[in-house]
Amino acid sequence: MSKDKSYYFCGIGGSGMLPLAMIVRESGAAVAGSDRALDQGRLAAKFAWLQEKGIGLFPQDGSGLTSGDQVLIASAAIEDTVPDVAQANALGCQRMTRAELLAEQFNAAANSIAVGGTSGKSTVTGMIGWILTEAGRDPTIMNGAVMKNFVADDAPFASSRVGQGGIMVSEVDESDGSIALFDPEIAVLNNVSLDHKSLEELRVLFGDFAGKAHHAVWNADDAETVALVNGLSLTDSLSFGFGEGANFRATEIVDEPVSSRFVLETGGQALDVTLQVPGRHNIANALAAMTAASAAGVPVAKAAEAIAGFTGLARRFDIVGTRGGISVIDDFGHNPDKIAATLKTMKAFPGRIIAFFQPHGFGPIRKMGAELAEVFADLLDADDKVLLSDPVYFGGTVDRSMGSEAIVDRITSGPEAVHIAEREVCGDRIVEWARTGDRIVIMGARDDTLSSFAAGILERLDG
Repeated sequence: MSKDKSYYFCGIGGSGMLPLAMIVRESGAAVAGSDRALDQGRLAAKFAWLQEKGIGLFPQDGSGLTSGDQVLIASAAIEDTVPDVAQANALGCQRMTRAELLAEQFNAAANSIAVGGTSGKSTVTGMIGWILTEAGRDPTIMNGAVMKNFVADDAPFASSRVGQGGIMVSEVDESDGSIALFDPEIAVLNNVSLDHKSLEELRVLFGDFAGKAHHAVWNADDAETVALVNGLSLTDSLSFGFGEGANFRATEIVDEPVSSRFVLETGGQALDVTLQVPGRHNIANALAAMTAASAAGVPVAKAAEAIAGFTGLARRFDIVGTRGGISVIDDFGHNPDKIAATLKTMKAFPGRIIAFFQPHGFGPIRKMGAELAEVFADLLDADDKVLLSDPVYFGGTVDRSMGSEAIVDRITSGPEAVHIAEREVCGDRIVEWARTGDRIVIMGARDDTLSSFAAGILERLDG
């Protein structure tokens, strides 16, 4: 990447675009962009911060593109009729996807760790980044979520970090196939399960991803991953998990409401590990992170010590607060595995659950609506409640014939399930339902306003 280039991000406020824009800006390149949320007057604090960091912001009407020397960074799915794209085409600007630009930078790093898998990518990326930072490796980190450890007054939206240590850690995405663009030194494979693509497609993508890395780190508890690894000829790999035979294994597990403890067994060592995040899924995430850090040369004892200081990610089982004996949790859960992990963590402790879910578009309902309904039905009880709003919709041409009611209609056992189209009306219903001892969890992806929705519900609860 040339510091002399000028990059223009269409959708610069997005969870994938923003951290990359910050990495590019801090590397010395000129950066500007537009966002529909900016035009709509949403997320003002985020855009004010971007401007403070020297990033120019423009309406999403093409006005920010003035020279053919600018490089347009935009989703491959955006139509040519979008003003920014139309103007870039008229000027003859080079166009790249976010993943192409990220891969260009990632593959140029002297050392690199890529985190793949259907679930847990952001948390594992944040954990690895924190371990490497505490170990003095000064990494560059590209994440899809705000990493609480790196939040500061001048970095309230710390979903990336630029270091000078010559090592880059990034989550990589299988949903659009762009994982194939990355050539990692260390490839971390958390799990393989249904999300945006079929299992057949995922097996090919993840198999290629792990197979071309110098070191593969893989989940010995995930049947799909085990089958995938068994079919590869890996020259150097390390496994993690709860079962016997894993190179990095968790035993003597203690679950607590907002934390967890376990013993790490590896290479003849047994180390006590404490996490500030709850649930067995986060213990698995910690195992993945410590295994990857070990592959990168960090002593195991140092990794175990460092991960105890990891404070989590925004919108990953993020406890907004408690009022009147009712807790509100903000969570990124949006596919069957992620939602199941959240609900299992909550079900390990007493109290009724009120689960709100906003699907992240109409396509995911067609792809995995039946599996989502099954998770709610199987993991929640008759006393619990599930409430779905209509999917978040940011425009574009998409089949909107199947909505949230299709999920609710399939929840025929377990909790009471209700569909209310308008999110604000859902908030009214949640407040009506809530009683002392309840846990309210707000779930969904690709919509930063869910956090303010969760905070608003907390404020409305009786003190």
